Amino acid sequence: MLDQLLPVLIIAALALAVVGAARRVFLWRRGRPSPVAFFSGLISMPRRYLVDLHHVVARDKYISRTHVATAGGFVVAAILAIVVHGFGLDSTLLAWLLIASALCMFVGSLFVAKRRADPPDRLSKGPWMRLPKSLMAFSLGVFLVTLPTAGVVPADIGGWALAAGLSGVVAWGLGEMFLGMTWGGPMKHAFAGALHLAFHRRPERFGGGRSTGLKALDLSDREAPLGAGKPEDFKWNQLLGFDACVQCGRCEAVCPAFAAGQPLNPKKLIQDMVVGLAGGTDAGYHGSPYPGKPVGEHSGAPHQAIVARQGKALVDPETLWSCTTCRACVEECPMMIEHVDAIVDMRRHITLELGVTPDKGVQVIENLIATDNPSGFSPDSRMHWAADLNLPLMSEKGSADVLLWMGDGAFDQRNQRTLRALVQILRAANVDFAVLGNDERDSGDLARRLGDEATFQSLARRNIATLANAEFESIVTCDPHSFHVLKNEYPELGGSYTVYHHSTFIADLMANNRFQVTPWKGNSVTYHDPCYLGRYNGEYEAPRNVLKALGMDVVEMQRSGYKSRCCGGGGAAPVIDIPGKRRIPDMRMEDIRETGAELVAVGCPQCTAMLEGVVEPSPQVRDIAELVAANLVEPAPQKPLSPSRPTVEVMH
Repeated sequence: MLDQLLPVLIIAALALAVVGAARRVFLWRRGRPSPVAFFSGLISMPRRYLVDLHHVVARDKYISRTHVATAGGFVVAAILAIVVHGFGLDSTLLAWLLIASALCMFVGSLFVAKRRADPPDRLSKGPWMRLPKSLMAFSLGVFLVTLPTAGVVPADIGGWALAAGLSGVVAWGLGEMFLGMTWGGPMKHAFAGALHLAFHRRPERFGGGRSTGLKALDLSDREAPLGAGKPEDFKWNQLLGFDACVQCGRCEAVCPAFAAGQPLNPKKLIQDMVVGLAGGTDAGYHGSPYPGKPVGEHSGAPHQAIVARQGKALVDPETLWSCTTCRACVEECPMMIEHVDAIVDMRRHITLELGVTPDKGVQVIENLIATDNPSGFSPDSRMHWAADLNLPLMSEKGSADVLLWMGDGAFDQRNQRTLRALVQILRAANVDFAVLGNDERDSGDLARRLGDEATFQSLARRNIATLANAEFESIVTCDPHSFHVLKNEYPELGGSYTVYHHSTFIADLMANNRFQVTPWKGNSVTYHDPCYLGRYNGEYEAPRNVLKALGMDVVEMQRSGYKSRCCGGGGAAPVIDIPGKRRIPDMRMEDIRETGAELVAVGCPQCTAMLEGVVEPSPQVRDIAELVAANLVEPAPQKPLSPSRPTVEVMH
């Protein structure tokens, strides 16, 4: 009886799973075209799953071991179950392998059950709470029905009653595993996730690569939507990525806006995109809501607006404007979903199509268009901070080894101190450098994060044209935002340069003994990692190397490196200023105070402004360039040489 039922159950489950897969693919393909390397993506998928994805999963050792046992056991058990029981291949060896893989999966399911017995707040509940039982049903059912095939028990043991019972267990397991992967349920991430890895929007991220620059809009294509106003405006592989979410909540746990009580939860946002993909409401969501916003009030469909001009739609605009674009959610996501790309795409629609950029955003964009800087200062005043420094201008000098990119910090009195310190260091190291002076314009970073792709591209193209007339080997800047844009986002528009953050450049100068410093005589120091230097560009060591070269005792915060908490200054967040229960810089300053350090070293003008804006008592905030300049050993003035006496030839 069991031998007759098993093939029917397995083939039926597979057939229904295929139908569900076709339906899912149809939903994804409602998105806009996105070219992918189809066959190479499929071939690369196992490595991306076993290596790249597992590197992220492995940060949680408990889940890492659980995932290896459960996912590994399931993949092997599912394939062998189809071969042994579905196609009736009578092989004792394969049967034993199937038993071993089912046992491995069962052990993993016990670990899942333990985690779900007292789940952390970040985990979604609801249907996800039945996941351990589903895993156990599949693994235990496959284990038991395979025992006769392996010769462990007689084939006719138990009769009809046992056969019917085992068939029920197997049917339950098959339904949850096979049908759940394609029709919806806790296992949906397995099917969508595998294809998401194969056809990822940023394949450069795999194999140890890095890809963080925003994708440019083709503004000449009048038929293409400006950003994503409807779910179907996303690229099809972005929709696929949304469907891959496992609802683990790791993004939620590291999001600074969520922690501050602002109306953003990156996990909820991705699930809202899934609702929009398939159509419906968010009433079935069983995770943490957006702070201050109840679940069940939003709905959407592939062809409906994500953000409404009035009333409720799929997402409220303040949810999108709460994001600091710090990329902590992307860094932590075990399915490698690109939350920030999606948020900026939706912001582009709000700004370019709806024209409703909130708060000070409109004024900032108008200033950028009129004066080439967000604060509206006269473009001719960009060099006022250096009136006494006699800085060499590229237009006069013609060429230089280094182009010093001043950034909009040139208009800020606080950051001018950092720029002056950097100039002092460059001169102490005899670096051949020059500046663009008033020919330099805003890099466009702020406009792009506000969603104004048109203004960004206008600024970028004008800067690229200016740089084309300059001769230099590399660009150095104090601003990680300008650094990121120049290095990673200008190339798509035709401007490719070698760009260094000033901390990296200073570290290289110190390593090559280009100048001397006196040992640091202060107390312990902690270092705050700027998001656009660390998570966006992977530079964590150079700033620390500079501090250690000064003889500083660097005390690390609990959240440092790739786990660093954002200061709250990125993504135009200070411009829009969405209220929450707390301020993000206040939370970061608490992290700093916990170290006991009397000074926090920074490497970003935005971070400096945000941290110095925290109400005292708080540690001093100093840029790395300021710390180095304060400890420079000035070269001793050379004594004038005594004039040599003329040699008198005596004639005899």
